Amino acid sequence: MSRAFVFPGQGAQTIGMGQALAQAYPAAKAVFEEVDDALGESLSSLIWDGDIADLTLTANAQPALMATSLAALRALESEGVSLDDAAFVAGHSLGEYSALAASGALGISDAARLLRIRGRAMQEAVPVGEGAMAAILGLDLAAVVEVALEAAQGDVCQAANDNDPSQVVVSGHKAAVERAVEIAKERGAKRAVLLPVSAPFHCALMQPAADRMAEALADVALAAPRVPLVANVLAEAVSDAETIRRLLVQQVTGAVRWRESVVWMAAQGVTEFWEIGAGKALSGLIKRSAKGTGTRNFGTPEDIASLKA
Repeated sequence: MSRAFVFPGQGAQTIGMGQALAQAYPAAKAVFEEVDDALGESLSSLIWDGDIADLTLTANAQPALMATSLAALRALESEGVSLDDAAFVAGHSLGEYSALAASGALGISDAARLLRIRGRAMQEAVPVGEGAMAAILGLDLAAVVEVALEAAQGDVCQAANDNDPSQVVVSGHKAAVERAVEIAKERGAKRAVLLPVSAPFHCALMQPAADRMAEALADVALAAPRVPLVANVLAEAVSDAETIRRLLVQQVTGAVRWRESVVWMAAQGVTEFWEIGAGKALSGLIKRSAKGTGTRNFGTPEDIASLKA
């Protein structure tokens, strides 16, 4: 059986995530402590006892989700599971940083600081209210690309996340994204809905954030991952550290090619995907993208106990 470890992106955050892991596993608690130290604040207090509106702020959600994923991985390692047994690692958007920290390419402290910068830069790239994102359900990528082209009308409107065969997210100027919603419905989409996000991620409007990340990443030590990373913007594996550094910059404005990434891993023989961290969102996307593969979730002590059972 060939396995891939995958790491969730924004939207998976919940108050209390990772707390039971930290209470049950010293190695998991140490991850949250390292992230708190790196950021110079108690992010763990916000994650466990804070307000969901504050946790959902991009600058908080990104490092918080990475911390929870790495805590879950450390808990798994405490039970004898090794990442080295995986064929690939991959993450959805910010989850790519979790995957890189998991595979030793990036230190946890550096990942936390980079994600704080990334979150702020993405939030500040476009004034609030000028951008939007929408999920289009029931149309494939090619159809949604056509919808986005028609909706743009001189504005930015792009396919931002190709999540599974019937779920594609568009991103761009608010008026263009609203036009895309209406056009998608006319073209037979089952649903087309604006998403409750604070900025239009993974489109050309994020270029200021990409520039900021290029500066931030230039100063960070990045090693080759122990396990190949299936990169969002390539949808195939990469192991060269300098290539990964460049791709992390491109990822800010580029599409998250998640469906293609999953299909590619399955074609390389991956039969089981382990989702490490908060929620189960990726597992649903994976089941629809690569039928016949298995998924497991590891975000709580109970999940890890099921492995032993």
